[in-house]
Amino acid sequence: MKRAIRWTLTAVLLLVLVLSALLAHTVWFKPLRINWFFERVFIEYAIDDPQILSSLRILPAWLDWYSDDLTDQSLERGDRLSKKVADDLRMLRRYDRSALDGDTRLSYDILEHFLSVQVDGQPFRYHNYPLNQLFGIQNGIPTFLATQHPVGSAKDVANYLSRLGQIATVFSQVMDGLRLREQQGIIPPRFVVEKVLAEMESFVAAPPSENVLYSSLAEKLDALAEDISADERERLLAQTSQLLSESVYPAYRTFIAYYRELLPRARPNNGVWDLPRGAEFYAWAVRMHTTTDMTPTQVHAMGVSEVARIEVEMDAILRAEGLEEGSVGERVQVIAQREDQLYPDTDEGRQQIIDDFQAIIDDADSRLDFAFDLRPKAGVKVERVPEFREKTAPGAYYQPPAFDGSRPGMFYINLRNTAEVARFGMRTLAYHEAIPGHHYQIALQQEITGVPTFRKMLPFTAFAEGWALYSERVAAESGFLPTPLDDLGRLQAEMFRAVRLVVDTGLHDQRWTREQAIAYMLEKTGMPETDVVAEIERYIVMPGQALAYKVGMNHILALRDEAQAALGEEFDLRAFHRLLLTGGSMPMTLVSQRVGQWTEQTKAGN
Repeated sequence: MKRAIRWTLTAVLLLVLVLSALLAHTVWFKPLRINWFFERVFIEYAIDDPQILSSLRILPAWLDWYSDDLTDQSLERGDRLSKKVADDLRMLRRYDRSALDGDTRLSYDILEHFLSVQVDGQPFRYHNYPLNQLFGIQNGIPTFLATQHPVGSAKDVANYLSRLGQIATVFSQVMDGLRLREQQGIIPPRFVVEKVLAEMESFVAAPPSENVLYSSLAEKLDALAEDISADERERLLAQTSQLLSESVYPAYRTFIAYYRELLPRARPNNGVWDLPRGAEFYAWAVRMHTTTDMTPTQVHAMGVSEVARIEVEMDAILRAEGLEEGSVGERVQVIAQREDQLYPDTDEGRQQIIDDFQAIIDDADSRLDFAFDLRPKAGVKVERVPEFREKTAPGAYYQPPAFDGSRPGMFYINLRNTAEVARFGMRTLAYHEAIPGHHYQIALQQEITGVPTFRKMLPFTAFAEGWALYSERVAAESGFLPTPLDDLGRLQAEMFRAVRLVVDTGLHDQRWTREQAIAYMLEKTGMPETDVVAEIERYIVMPGQALAYKVGMNHILALRDEAQAALGEEFDLRAFHRLLLTGGSMPMTLVSQRVGQWTEQTKAGN
């Protein structure tokens, strides 16, 4: 009996030693299996970013060791991440790609593309503006805490206060990066400095009790009335007010003082061509965002051609409406300002906009069986862009659902001015941001099984935005735009993305002025001037990103046309969409390969 126990203990000990050795080898050296390496790459990135973990909510509650921390923004962490990207790429290439099965080879190719582009971009690590009017740290952290940090228990509230107390540290880390950029000649355009200054000054001008970081917590505490007493609630809010007054506001005032000092030395409102190595940076940005080898010149030419084509189609509808004089943009604005296209500029009008968008989305979801044979489990909800962000936020955007099902997909609509939301464009916007656009693609990507975790996460803009823009076309082809004005809304949206090809490359490659780009977009799209200004200023701080939409859409349409031509009557639209939506986001070059293989297999099977 003793001998059996001894042998059992020995076997258990040996198993533990083997597993420990295997774990250590997987963590520190080349994992024996490439799928283990894939997961190691994801885990190492994820655990280094507590805000991402809170946003995704991919881990079970008992593994929540991160919700009381903000993400480290130090230069030292940036150096570590830069080294890690290069190390991961070298490690990936040590595996024999030819020995992998087809789907694993696709995972290899996706990760290799992502890592190699990041390595190529290392010389341009600081060619950005951490404080900017769109997604700067100064509005990003309040938005994260107000909308994504969970507050469902007393522990969550304690975590919230812990994160609130770390804002000053994070801002100090970002300040180090700002000064380093200044030394390298990476200084923001003047409008960026002016708008961020105005935003931050407004943020600290309000009493702490009126700040979004206070009011959003107060609302969430109301929902916890059964768990948190009235006295405790007041204590927590008093602590919040104190943190805002003594820590958060002083951190903002440090940024304010720096930007005021920087303002006289801010760059003109130019594209990146006048930054150090600006031309090289933009060429890399074009390749990174489009996931193609297109040059800025080629993208610009595509934009000019597409603008001309769409302009003819819009002109025909406008003439049928009795509008024959003036540019397309001017005539679209006439329609956009008609009384039948506008909602009241009231709280009731804003709520009606939200309700109407939700109704459009729900209706589309109920009528898509002919084109889609799969649906995401998560729903999608329409909400207003937080008011403190409205002035500089885009007109609409989508936020993915939480992995744990605790938060649906969110379609945020900017309601700073109801005159910016014309009825004729609402259907197309809803299809783009929600169903069958971003929500279908991103929520389904999160639900993919049998693939490495990183494939549920990696965002390739050309694929994601190309799909959303392609979805607008699918809606039109499916009869979801019942009137000519609805179709005008779709064409205006497509024109908007085509114009982006022209103005983005114009600003950053051909040295257009901000004002020149604004005038061009106004002439061609008919968008409200406030929207146009916000868009052009977006492109200046996000060079190349706006190119992904139309490049991606055109690529998907071309692949569909090629598959239809090759398969004839055997072409199945639902199968084509399933193919695109079940592979996850990937570079357009790999999408082409995937569709080509599917087409050949379908032909062979028939």
